[in-house]
Amino acid sequence: MEEEEEAAAKVPLPDAFLHFLEANGLDPSIYTAVDSTPRFIRLKPGCDACIKEVETQLKCKLQRLQWLPAFYSLPPHVQIAASRAYKEGKIYGIDAASGAAVMALNISSGDHVLDLCAAPGAKLCMILDLLGDSGSVTGVDVARHRLAACRTMLQKYMIGDRCRLFVADGTAFSVIPSRFRSECESCVSGLEGRVDVFKGWTSRRPWKERKRANKSGTAQLVSRFQPPELIYYGQQSGVVGLTKGELFQTLSDNEIANHGYDKVLVDAECTHDGSVKHIQKFEHWGWRTLQQRVLDAERTDDLHTLQLNLLTNGFRLLKVGGSLVYSTCSLTVAQNEDVVEQFLKENRTAGLTEIDAVRNWPGKGGRIPKTWRFDPSTSQTSGLFVAKFTKVVI
Repeated sequence: MEEEEEAAAKVPLPDAFLHFLEANGLDPSIYTAVDSTPRFIRLKPGCDACIKEVETQLKCKLQRLQWLPAFYSLPPHVQIAASRAYKEGKIYGIDAASGAAVMALNISSGDHVLDLCAAPGAKLCMILDLLGDSGSVTGVDVARHRLAACRTMLQKYMIGDRCRLFVADGTAFSVIPSRFRSECESCVSGLEGRVDVFKGWTSRRPWKERKRANKSGTAQLVSRFQPPELIYYGQQSGVVGLTKGELFQTLSDNEIANHGYDKVLVDAECTHDGSVKHIQKFEHWGWRTLQQRVLDAERTDDLHTLQLNLLTNGFRLLKVGGSLVYSTCSLTVAQNEDVVEQFLKENRTAGLTEIDAVRNWPGKGGRIPKTWRFDPSTSQTSGLFVAKFTKVVI
């Protein structure tokens, strides 16, 4: 007990943040764990024989995580960006808790998966790795520049063949999965000369279009009233061969129940207070910035509304029998359990379900049964809340 109090006393956090933690039942000593919490990498499928090579390049021993396939921990001070393995796309950095959120989806071969808040892209890459040569992934994000970074990752790791990316507001996005018309040669063979269908994706836009975009100063964030903008699609993503009208067709909620996504991930925007390294940055950014980004009551209320709307729309796009995982890297009740409870009250077809893999996970249960929490002190990862829903017929 004395050791815990001593650790808490050493935490260089302002009183306002300590009160915030106390109100949410959080131990401030978790923010002293930044130097002991390992960083994590995921090994790209097929690269198992490269472990020794990666260890040589990173100059450290990799520890395989027994509870999360293809994940390894390494000392927190090790930088991976300069290594050849990273540059060649054999490894990428992703926190183990985030990987657990993806695993909670129980992705199966042939699934059509929606990642509704896709940036910065590590979870998107993991989903594509798990699908392999089947199914499709649709990534959506409201920030154009962040989604462009996702596109760069897909090209770097050469895994974007079955992916499409839309710049759009996740609370209003309505594009359903394409059902692989492009896999049929007869659908693609007649494209030559037609201007009304999507052909092979290219990053090159006409000069006049680029000039107009530069002149108008295109906004980095889009509003819910702007139509989705398709900024990338792979050859097997189901886009090639479709007309614009077919791609953006509008379906009723009853039709979506039959033709929606098999799996949906809503890793919602939050205050990021569960990320110890993120909070530590405020020592340099200034604690006033922490007040504005984390503690401000109006911002927290706005985030609660946004999170609920993202979860609601993600669930609307889920087919009957499908699974949705909601996660945040916040440890607050307001952004997690409160959102889940309100969502369940407003959606009769939603059922909170057990996460199969949780019996092997570190961490602890949330305040609502069947939910799970990671944090540096109990799981040696960043903080993350995870809840899983299924859509049922009433």
